Amino acid sequence: MGLHPSVAACRAGVRRALADLDPGEVVVVACSGGADSLALLAATCAEGRRAGWRVVGATVDHGLQEGSAELAARVTEQMAALGVDETVAARVSVTAEGMGPEAAAREARYAVLAEIGQRFGAAAVLLGHTRDDQAETVLLGLTRGSGGRALAGMRRAFDHYRRPLLDVGRADTVTACRVEGLEFWDDPHNADPRFLRSRVRTRVLPMLEEELGPGVAVTLARTADGLREDAELLDDLAATTYAGLPRPLPVADLAGLATALRRRVLRLAALEAGAPAAELFREHVLAVDSLITEWRGQRWIDLPGHVRARRDDGVLVLEQGRGPEERSDHDG
Repeated sequence: MGLHPSVAACRAGVRRALADLDPGEVVVVACSGGADSLALLAATCAEGRRAGWRVVGATVDHGLQEGSAELAARVTEQMAALGVDETVAARVSVTAEGMGPEAAAREARYAVLAEIGQRFGAAAVLLGHTRDDQAETVLLGLTRGSGGRALAGMRRAFDHYRRPLLDVGRADTVTACRVEGLEFWDDPHNADPRFLRSRVRTRVLPMLEEELGPGVAVTLARTADGLREDAELLDDLAATTYAGLPRPLPVADLAGLATALRRRVLRLAALEAGAPAAELFREHVLAVDSLITEWRGQRWIDLPGHVRARRDDGVLVLEQGRGPEERSDHDG
């Protein structure tokens, strides 16, 4: 008897995403106890036995919900039962200063996952985002006017991180868990209408499916795939350009760049200064760009993460903290 299609889809995603790994290499799987990450972990364990990888299951307790420590303990037991080579449970302190609680939790989670990956010398750290998460990300980007980068969605891989399930629907991860007898946790935040992503998940996407027909999530994810190659090329060009510019950034040099390239460079500068990526939107970048292209003596632009951008004596300065309250009279 063959594998259930949902189980097979999860395993195929892992197999494709990790096709370049050699036997003996370490793979860390981030597991929250939800259906997506449990299905990912089960698939990675199965593929890891065949390929000879060492699989480490990692769960992160953000301490934001009552009973989170007990949940982390249960997830650790589940990871061990699935046959991982080692389990890690980490508790992080989430400080939301300068960013929203979701972004702060994400920053803390990625920081500890990076530490775990480094500790084990991992070739890859796997994240359980699905095709539905991708569709939600694209819709959120549209509503925020975040430009082509948001429409390109989440990257399949970056740094040591990989997302093997971006071609797998959430219905498949839920079914895979049920078929394999895995009891998963439904995070109440996922259905909490206070959170924008939750409203997109529970109201907007279902409404679009009802009004436009099934397959909206698939189409949105496909749109992201189609735009990602172009976005990645521009991002690479921007990174090279930014690395070659003097510091602080000369206004004349920035003004000479093509618009799409200049705005990406400005975004990189804001990120380097401390603006959180999850809260830095296109409107912020356009405001900073106006210091270059529409200079009328503006004093400064405040960005997320307590970052301030100001034009001063022919250069663009981006710095943490609110900086001087007066602009220079010598700016040109």
